[in-house]
Amino acid sequence: MDHKPGPADIDIIEKTTVFQGYFRIDAYTLRHGRFDGGWTGAMQREVFERGHAAAVLLYDPDMAAFVMCEQFRVGAYAGGMDPWQLEIVAGIIEEDETPESVCRREAEEEAGRAITDLWPIQRYLASPGGTSESIYLYLGRVSAQGAGGIFGLPGEHEHIRVSVMDENRLRSLMESGKLANAATLLAAQWFFLNRERVLTQWRPT
Repeated sequence: MDHKPGPADIDIIEKTTVFQGYFRIDAYTLRHGRFDGGWTGAMQREVFERGHAAAVLLYDPDMAAFVMCEQFRVGAYAGGMDPWQLEIVAGIIEEDETPESVCRREAEEEAGRAITDLWPIQRYLASPGGTSESIYLYLGRVSAQGAGGIFGLPGEHEHIRVSVMDENRLRSLMESGKLANAATLLAAQWFFLNRERVLTQWRPT
């Protein structure tokens, strides 16, 4: 009996790498099963490949404060938005690394902070219509005492300004639409939805 195609069926007709530089772009010709049965027509799609990333919102429960980063982002510039983005710590997951180890490494490199606890939030797709990249999102416990300054690896052309921000300030930026990148916005929203649960575990009375 012939198999009736459904949405779980994907037929890759052709796949080629059309660009290989700092990132990679693969071109697909494919079709997929339909919800009502049968196949779609063949379609061409390009996929931006840059690997996967881990991102962590650094939080000090004793000071009720966050350690935040600000750095230049060419994508924001090209998109007509403020190129100096207020962000959480993040980095690409290299081969043989775990998302947790990336969070700890990047917290040291980008903010000069040591993470003592990691709280997994969510893994999500950055932009599933055009890239395979997913983000592993965390809350990281740090000490914000003495945090601040300029950080980053010169060899990677990083120039990152680090500052300490209290909860009210981050909430105000979130609610006024001033957090313009997904990882920072999602982490902030998650934190304020789960604040009491976090404090119960990280700052027991």
